[in-house]
Amino acid sequence: METQLTPDEQYMHEAILEAKKAGEMDEVPIGAVIVLEGEIIARAHNLRETRQSSIAHAEVLAIDEACRKLGTWRLENTVLYVTLEPCPMCAGAIMLSRVKKVVYGAKDPKGGCAGTFMNLLQDDRFNHQSEVVTGVLEEECSGLLSNFFRELREKKKLKKRQIKAALEQDTGIDRG
Repeated sequence: METQLTPDEQYMHEAILEAKKAGEMDEVPIGAVIVLEGEIIARAHNLRETRQSSIAHAEVLAIDEACRKLGTWRLENTVLYVTLEPCPMCAGAIMLSRVKKVVYGAKDPKGGCAGTFMNLLQDDRFNHQSEVVTGVLEEECSGLLSNFFRELREKKKLKKRQIKAALEQDTGIDRG
């Protein structure tokens, strides 16, 4: 028997596909899509390493694409789906672009600003707040990140072993 996905799960699945694209590029696998009236109007994935830009986060890139597509900076009736809880920069961009609702998969205890570390998106001192839904396909979103960082650590260990082996080989060479 096949399980029917909810709309939030369907759109999060699309964000996961974006995250996988980032992972294939050796970027941290985070993906985002923006939906307006049931239609995906923007999609993006992390490109910080590729662009060497600290602001090339999936959410910021998706917001930029949605604004260009709609011809306005106000994304008032949109829903942003993102695989990892937004950081302070992304939460600020979400708030300033007036995104109505944010749905995220994995929590970020070290920097999440949609309820885990702090909650910029629902702070009533700001002139705009977003509805926040957490934990949609959380296991899959967390797994992408865990696998990516485990593989990164393994690559670093392998590189260290290769360097050590090369140095040990070089000790027999007369450099003088």
